[in-house]
Amino acid sequence: MHFQDLLAYKRSFTLAMKIFHISKSFPTEEKYSLTDQMRRSSRSVSANIAEAYRKRRFPKHFISKLTDSDAENSETQTWLEFALKCEYLDQDTFDEFKSDSEEVGKLLNYMINNPTKFGSE
Repeated sequence: MHFQDLLAYKRSFTLAMKIFHISKSFPTEEKYSLTDQMRRSSRSVSANIAEAYRKRRFPKHFISKLTDSDAENSETQTWLEFALKCEYLDQDTFDEFKSDSEEVGKLLNYMINNPTKFGSE
């Protein structure tokens, strides 16, 4: 199995790509602030899952990287709230993205609470 096969990875990657595409429509003055922060935090969720999977033989390292991923997921939710309040996202898009992010969070928490199911010793 590869980290790309993990459901949490697949869902977080899909969300990061949705954020990338929608953020193309954000104002240019947000390029180095909201747009950049939102893209980076959403991408970090997947990247930390990949790193965690490579460290799965060491439970504490595995869990640590997954908690980093969960923190990045929460940061992404915060940036989504800013995008909604700045009227760069409509309510329906925000609700969809937030729901996707919450699903990723549940998957991450399952992995954190069940490291042995992912090859951790």
